[in-house]
Order: sequence, then C-alpha cells, then structure tokens
Amino acid sequence: MPIKICSYTFEEYLERVQSFHGFAAPGVIIGGFMVDLAYQHLPPEGLFDAICETERCLPDAIQLLTPCTIGNGWLRVFNVGRFALALYEKQQGEGIRVSLNAAKLDDWPEIKSWFFNLKPKEAQDSQLLSEQIKEAGANICHYQRIRIDLRSLKERRNARFAICPRCKEAYPIADGEICLACRGEIPYLIPLSDWKKANSSV
Repeated sequence: MPIKICSYTFEEYLERVQSFHGFAAPGVIIGGFMVDLAYQHLPPEGLFDAICETERCLPDAIQLLTPCTIGNGWLRVFNVGRFALALYEKQQGEGIRVSLNAAKLDDWPEIKSWFFNLKPKEAQDSQLLSEQIKEAGANICHYQRIRIDLRSLKERRNARFAICPRCKEAYPIADGEICLACRGEIPYLIPLSDWKKANSSV
C-alpha cells in the first residue's frame, strides 16, 4: 500500500516540497503527515482556517496541502516555537491540533537528532533521516480536539493603525508609541536619517 499524504503519494509530495520550499526539508515532510492527520479527524466537508505555532518549515506544509496561506489570511503564524499546527472550522472555531510528539522520537534516532539539533547539519545522515520520516509517518505525532477563540482572532485582524512618529509608516497602534521596526525588531541596517528621507513625502 503506497504511503499517501493527503491526495499525493509520498514521492509526489516530495517533488512539491522541493519545488515550493527549495529542498526536501524534513520539517516540511513531517508537516505533510501532520496536515494529513488533522484532515483525517475533520469533517470531509467544511471550510477550515489554520494556525501554525512555528515560523520554520511547517507553514509551507500547510500552504502546500490546504487553501490556507499567509497571504490570504487563512493561515496565521503564532511563533511560540512549538512544532504544531491546527486546522479549525471558520465559523465555530472547532478543529484539530497536531504536534510532533517528542516522547516518541527515541524509536527514531535520526529524527530525534535532527529535531533537537544534537549534531551539526553536515553530520546528519539525510538519507536515513528521510527513510525514518517516511517509515514513522504520523506515528510520531499527537492530535487533540481544540476550539479557537475566534473573537480574539477577529480583534487582531481589525487592529487600528497609526503613523509611526519616527519612520512615518503605518503600523498597528496596539504595538505602542512607535512601531516594532523602530524599536529594533527588524534586522535592517538603515540609518534613521535615510529612513526619514525615504519617507519625507509621507
């Protein structure tokens, strides 16, 4: 019986990952099994939004296998650093959360080594890692039924905006007196004088 990830064979999914992500990243491959597991426990009919709890790899699996993307707003990333995702019904907020179950990784040493960064990337056995991911599938995952606070998400989406007094660009007013970028939370190395010059017409 061929291994399936949603409507794709394992090999077809690998090709999609390579094309979209740039290479067959372990996190995106495992993410495929996680999305598939979530769908197995959701009604066959319905419109679902997604939440991802990490910004690394997992959002791409969601975007490859669901209609949810960061751009259309159906996928929200709350970067709390956990390798987990949730698919939930748009109107009621009921859904399924799937996470990587670290307690099960002892049986899959190469996956455990990759996940916990136990050795440098160049020292990892990528072939063995891929084989273990394929063999383990969703068996290394945990799922639970959840309900989303839709009101909280709506408040985030409907945030009011203001003009930052430093850079003169619009930003969510809830972020404070100045925008997060001007508080140093973005890696641009642009002198403030140049930033002001670029926005002098605002």
